[in-house]
Amino acid sequence: MNKTISFIGGGNMAGAIIGGILKSGLTTKEQITATAKTEQTLVSLRERFGITATRDNREAARSADILFLAVKPHLFEEIISQIKDCVRPETLIISIAAGQTIEKIESLFEKNIKLIRAMPNTPALVGEAMSALCANENVTETELAEAGFIFNSFGKYEVVPESMMDTVIGVSGSSPAYAYLFLEAMADAAVADGMPRAQAYKFAAQSVLGAAKMVLETGMHPGALKDAVCSPGGTTIEAVAVLEQSGLRSAVISAQRACVQKSRDMT
Repeated sequence: MNKTISFIGGGNMAGAIIGGILKSGLTTKEQITATAKTEQTLVSLRERFGITATRDNREAARSADILFLAVKPHLFEEIISQIKDCVRPETLIISIAAGQTIEKIESLFEKNIKLIRAMPNTPALVGEAMSALCANENVTETELAEAGFIFNSFGKYEVVPESMMDTVIGVSGSSPAYAYLFLEAMADAAVADGMPRAQAYKFAAQSVLGAAKMVLETGMHPGALKDAVCSPGGTTIEAVAVLEQSGLRSAVISAQRACVQKSRDMT
């Protein structure tokens, strides 16, 4: 991919994406620029990746074939007002901010733009993101595929209609937090039964990682995989029965739908 890529914003998610791009060899460090407000962040970006790091949002936007908007949603109006006159017509813009719709971003630029709205999640930091992409009508299939190569460099992605973006936030954007709660509870139980805490976290996390990999790699229904672990009259079905009595499924469904509704309310 012989493209210059700029990031307006150099925080954790931008860093995860830059790391994925460089690790996969999609482009070189000389072709990547990132901006940040603080000297500390600029120094960190240069030391970690060897890329160009600057405070000049306008120059970063002007030089970009692909431009990531990686700042907090409340900064969009300010940042776009700075750079909108610098963005070339052929530049592909990728927004990774929650709650910023395609229509809203287009209105802020006040001109025709090529725009992809993306929603990665924090496992991008370890190369295991699940991202959703949706594009406006100006983005070609080739450009969408190029964006896909980038998002595949730090995890997996799917193209979805924009109407599904709030659902994406519930099922992947926010869901790592649900998993962390579950892992912490598993570890607490193991500690209560005498296991050292560090070891308990390792057992719990690796088990959940392995279970998720089984779903992805076997293609089997989660219910069938659950049944395969539950021997008649055994320990696992005893635990599953307690989880069912405690309303685990309904709690997860209710929590996730509340998350989605909050996202809709914020848009």
